[in-house]
Amino acid sequence: MNYLPSLSGVKNAAKVLKNIAKNTPFQFNERISNKLDCNVYLKREDLQLVRSFKIRGAYNKLSSVANKARKSGVVCASAGNHAQGFALACSSLKIRGIVYMPITTPKQKIEQVKTFGKKYIKVELIGDFFDDC
Repeated sequence: MNYLPSLSGVKNAAKVLKNIAKNTPFQFNERISNKLDCNVYLKREDLQLVRSFKIRGAYNKLSSVANKARKSGVVCASAGNHAQGFALACSSLKIRGIVYMPITTPKQKIEQVKTFGKKYIKVELIGDFFDDC
């Protein structure tokens, strides 16, 4: 199985994400640049609505799921940023989803997932660790 993205796949994802993910800037980081003696720029994905790049993969994947999965719902296991991207994608695409998270997940993360997912997301807290989910 080939896991490398194709140019056509990247172009298709860009179309799918056009109105969902922001085109975030690169920002020069002086401290790291000085430490490494080179020019380091950081991609500001923290400016996305869900505060990470995870919305890109979650939305792109969920936008391509078959109608059967859209009707029966989707699931993911995540302790944080992916869960938020998944929840926003579910609510945007009107797909019901369940997010399995460890019991130890901070309340703030759980509330963010519920906020992004609106009525489309159910959070299930299971186990003490991510692998338990």
